[in-house]
Amino acid sequence: MNAEYVIVGAGSAGCAMAYRLAEAGKSVLVIEHGGSDAGPFINMPGALSYPMNMKMYDWGYESEPEEHLGGRRLACPRGKVIGGSSSINGMVYVRGHAMDFDHWRDTGAEGWGYADVLPYFRRMEHWHGGESGWRGTDGPLHITRGKRDNPLVQAFVDAGIEAGYEATEDYNGEKQEGFGPMEATIHNGERWSAAKAYLRPAQKLGAQVVRALAQRVVIKDGRAVGVEVLRGGKTEVITAETEVILAASSLNSPKLLMLSGIGPEAHLAEHGIDVVADRPGVGQNLQDHLELYIQMKATQPVSLFTYWNLPGKAYVGARWLLLKDGPGASNQFESAAFVRSAPGVPYPDIQYHFLPLAVRYDGKVAAEGHGFQAHVGPMRSKSRGAVTLRSADPADAPVIRFNYMSHPDDWSDFRTCIRLTREIFAQAAFAAYAGHEIQPGADVQSDAELNAFIAEHAESAYHPCGTCRMGAPDDPGAVVDSHGRVIGVEALRVADSSIFPRITNGNLNGPSIMVGEKIADHVLDRSLAAVNDEPWINPRWETAQR
Repeated sequence: MNAEYVIVGAGSAGCAMAYRLAEAGKSVLVIEHGGSDAGPFINMPGALSYPMNMKMYDWGYESEPEEHLGGRRLACPRGKVIGGSSSINGMVYVRGHAMDFDHWRDTGAEGWGYADVLPYFRRMEHWHGGESGWRGTDGPLHITRGKRDNPLVQAFVDAGIEAGYEATEDYNGEKQEGFGPMEATIHNGERWSAAKAYLRPAQKLGAQVVRALAQRVVIKDGRAVGVEVLRGGKTEVITAETEVILAASSLNSPKLLMLSGIGPEAHLAEHGIDVVADRPGVGQNLQDHLELYIQMKATQPVSLFTYWNLPGKAYVGARWLLLKDGPGASNQFESAAFVRSAPGVPYPDIQYHFLPLAVRYDGKVAAEGHGFQAHVGPMRSKSRGAVTLRSADPADAPVIRFNYMSHPDDWSDFRTCIRLTREIFAQAAFAAYAGHEIQPGADVQSDAELNAFIAEHAESAYHPCGTCRMGAPDDPGAVVDSHGRVIGVEALRVADSSIFPRITNGNLNGPSIMVGEKIADHVLDRSLAAVNDEPWINPRWETAQR
């Protein structure tokens, strides 16, 4: 089996790569370990808590015991299915802030500033929000907003404005900062994954998908020539005539590089792996977003708890199956906010997802019935972790250490998140609905009490990235150059969230797809022209928090 381009991973970036390369007439083969993305659990937006907790669709990774979180192991779902994590995620669509990408550019990722990436966001988007020069309207990725007819959803935005924050009509447009509607990769009531947007069209253009477990990149004389896979119980090599492209996730891409002899020399030697390229940055620089669920009791029966019983779930499921509408047609994240934590912070460093139900990602609802919650967390944690090898056996899961909350600033940032959220929930807009605070609870007030709550209850937002950092070729910590080429090896690239130099604001699916789009153009030796649209920056940022 062979193709000009062999892509490992049919996830967010890999699907985009496959489509753009196939569209350009190249022969493409995509290796994916997971199976079909058919079925209601994946395709019904309201069922999002199911696929990320199902072994059939998830690699089932978890962190090592996290020292600063009381030794807890945190779940780290990654999609093991066609569409990758875009088939099991919460479907929230966020581009990231303009200044995130300028930071990438300024730290060595030449050509990745906001002016450079904005044309790619426009190319990939099919936005259903009306006319806006900031958004794309004919791309493969459908982006919509929920109906926002639950009164709690509007109350959250109203409360933010009452508290003195900005409103924004489109956080993915000119102005991220503020309270407004949230966007999702949902189309006609169904999840619109990268598989639907890109892979199916790529297959119509001749791209092949092979179900197999990638074990390592085959490298001869410093050049990637194929991928060794386990398929049907047999080891075989799929040959790449031109290039191998890893798009296997920020956990599996560095693992594959290390299994192939590319990584920190001493670590590879520990596992008896011959060194092809000593790249100390492989697996390092691991970042994520942590979040807390601030939960309130609702004094009126207006939350989604109405459906949290067998007849309710049957009604939601039947209505979705028959009509593709009703509560099952939304991920229920319909209001959002991006705010700054303090004066002197130039752009938002806190994100809110609002949910008109008090529930956890594992589907466990608060014991108190009707309620609502805000997911809140800092966007730019200073803590860094690493992905390393457990052994030289490709079947072994990698060792994942996020090192969450290892930087002292993270604690004060999180306490600020809690206190700002309480203030929002205390506004007049919530007066008709807000009862007592379920979690953390009104008696949890001091720094020490809040720290204990954070250590016990902080959860990953499932945004791992950064482990194959993009940078200048002479940067010893960089793994790939600004074209995604692995430094020190020919014909090998990485294109997924692992190349992010620093985590972006918000959810990572959008920027991951953008990476696939842009690296595909680098492979094809072309690029969209940079633009000079000026994003909105709060004119009071130096002196005011809001």
